[in-house]
Amino acid sequence: MLKKLSIIAATALSLSAGGALAAGGAGHIEDVDFSFEGPFGKFDQNQLQRGLQVYTEVCSACHGMRYVPLRTLADEGGPHLPEDQVRAYAAQFDIYDAELEDDRPRKVTDHFPLSNDPNAPDLSLMAKARAGFHGPYGTGINQLVKGMGGPEYIASILTGYTGEEKEEAGTVFYENTAFPGGWIAMAPPLYGEDVEYADGHSNSLHHEAEDVSAFLMWAAEPKMMARKQAGLTGVLFLVVLSTLLYLTNKKLWAPIKGKKLDL
Repeated sequence: MLKKLSIIAATALSLSAGGALAAGGAGHIEDVDFSFEGPFGKFDQNQLQRGLQVYTEVCSACHGMRYVPLRTLADEGGPHLPEDQVRAYAAQFDIYDAELEDDRPRKVTDHFPLSNDPNAPDLSLMAKARAGFHGPYGTGINQLVKGMGGPEYIASILTGYTGEEKEEAGTVFYENTAFPGGWIAMAPPLYGEDVEYADGHSNSLHHEAEDVSAFLMWAAEPKMMARKQAGLTGVLFLVVLSTLLYLTNKKLWAPIKGKKLDL
């Protein structure tokens, strides 16, 4: 019986490995040292502003962020733009107003526009959705050890194009070392020097990819910093409480401990 089970298990593993190879594998994801990683990490405000610029000038031509309110661009812990700049930014995009029965400029209370291309995915939750939970039984061990999640996936996709193309059923596919299967229908969106940063930061391909990936991580987790702070406060409270309970227990039982009871 054990021999049969071993043969079945070995066959299943070989088939799954063969299928993965035939599909091109899961893709190679580069580990990026983002500032917001770890329990003490936080978003880089300047990087988020640069990422917003890359999204606006490049990505927004196809992709939208329908779940992100424009007013959050002024939030502390995010891009933290001045309110007048947020109002000016929102006014760049029109939205249909049912009461006016016509288009009007967006207000800060509106959300980012939807995707212009119906086949282009919305980027609001992209960084969170692509993080996944890799490792044994989907426990997320790989993310805990290697720190590779959604932002790394996005940055790797944006920088993973090899320049090779092929056409299948009238659709052009582009070779990408990070995309599962090795071929993606999205043309390379970034080439480097696509935008001119106001702060003079390097606008190489890798820097642009990392900046927009960090911005999309903030779009998916705008309250990450507040949640980390609450978690650290809770841990410190539990440490202090545990210490007080231990000392109280020692003091209460000190006179009794070690004495023999007369029965």
